[in-house]
Amino acid sequence: MICGVGIDVVKIDRMKRWISDETLLERYFHPEEIKDVMKKRSHGQESLAARFAAKEALGKALGCGLCGMSLRNIRVAAAESGKPELLLYGDALEVFNDGGGGNIHLSLTHDGGIAAAVVVIERYNADENPRKEN
Repeated sequence: MICGVGIDVVKIDRMKRWISDETLLERYFHPEEIKDVMKKRSHGQESLAARFAAKEALGKALGCGLCGMSLRNIRVAAAESGKPELLLYGDALEVFNDGGGGNIHLSLTHDGGIAAAVVVIERYNADENPRKEN
C-alpha cells in the first residue's frame, strides 16, 4: 500500500559551491555518492542537486521530515539496471524501519537548471520483513 509521496526540487546552481567544498559534501552525502558525483565532473552539479532533492523528498514522503537522520546515511545509488534507488544506513534506516519500513521508489530528473526527485513509500504487509541494511 502506498503510504507516502514526496517531491523536491533544487536549483542546480546552488551546488556550484557545494561540489568544491569537501566539508559540505561529507556532511550531506554518503562517501559512495561523493565518489559517484566526482566521476561525473561535467554533470556533477546536476547529479549532486538530484541526490539532495531525493533526500528531501524522502523526508516529505515519510511525513516527519528528516529529523533523527543524518543525510549522509541516505544514499542515492544505481541498481544494476541503472534505475535509481535510495539505500538507508544507520540512523536513517532505524527511523525508516521504526515508521513501518517498506519499499522506497525513486525517480530523478534535471533540466533547465533544476533537479527534481519524487519518492514513493510502499509499506509491507504485517507478515513481511522490514527493509534490511545494505
